Amino acid sequence: MSTRDSVPTSKFAMFWSLTKPSQSGLLLATGLAGYMSARCPVFNISTILGLSISLFLAIAGSTLLNMWWDRDIDARMGRTQKRVTAKGLVSDKEVLMVGVCISIIGIGWALAMDWLYGVVVFAGWFFDVVVYSMWLKRRTCWSIVWGGISGAMPILAGRVLGLESIDWIGLMLAFGILLWIPTHTLTFSMKFQKDYADAGIPTFPSTYGLAATRFTIAFSSVLAAAAMVVAGVGIGMDWGFLRLLGVLSMGMLTLAVAITFKPTERVNFGLFKYASVYMLAAMILVVLEVI
Repeated sequence: MSTRDSVPTSKFAMFWSLTKPSQSGLLLATGLAGYMSARCPVFNISTILGLSISLFLAIAGSTLLNMWWDRDIDARMGRTQKRVTAKGLVSDKEVLMVGVCISIIGIGWALAMDWLYGVVVFAGWFFDVVVYSMWLKRRTCWSIVWGGISGAMPILAGRVLGLESIDWIGLMLAFGILLWIPTHTLTFSMKFQKDYADAGIPTFPSTYGLAATRFTIAFSSVLAAAAMVVAGVGIGMDWGFLRLLGVLSMGMLTLAVAITFKPTERVNFGLFKYASVYMLAAMILVVLEVI
């Protein structure tokens, strides 16, 4: 649900909106793709269900806790002023309690399934809530690196659950998402520069300028695409799927080059949208390769 949509009325809908369903769903998709990439039995329903529930609860819990922590700055930013936490439609105590409870359930479930899987899930939660949101977000624009590490944990967690170990392919998949994060978030920070300035949040555009931010986006896009292709080769992806992944990567690289040398608001927004489509498509290709 967009923050610009009408405000939800039921308590469940309010809390559901705070989990950022689209973002959480994309991260869950990467976790499932990571599991599938290990070429595990696709129809192991109990494991797939356990992975889906535990990972989603951990992601949703961290997102709720981020919303609780950022409720003051959300109230000062135009794009987030309609969030139910910013408007005071749910109490701070409720958001904190629900966030903590579902985080504990999600991480606990993950640990019960496999200790290493649970550790990786916890690491993602910790980097997101404690390191990124509570410690660094209001202090430095480099907080996005730690937020990126958090975003990379679900795909690594999924592969770890399938293999019961960490391997170079899992790290390369995580590296691809870590490098994809700047493409997604830095285009967003350019679009909403005033909002972040009003809230006193340091961003790459406000710290280093637009030119340096665009170069960072282009550079990270190149590395992210390369990492995903290398991981695809390591997985043993079919040539047809690998070629399609290459075509999708070239699309992102083209937009990244365009935003560097011929920047426009339209290209910036196009890259922001395409980055999400690219990552979802890459995850679908990984799953299709195994099925």
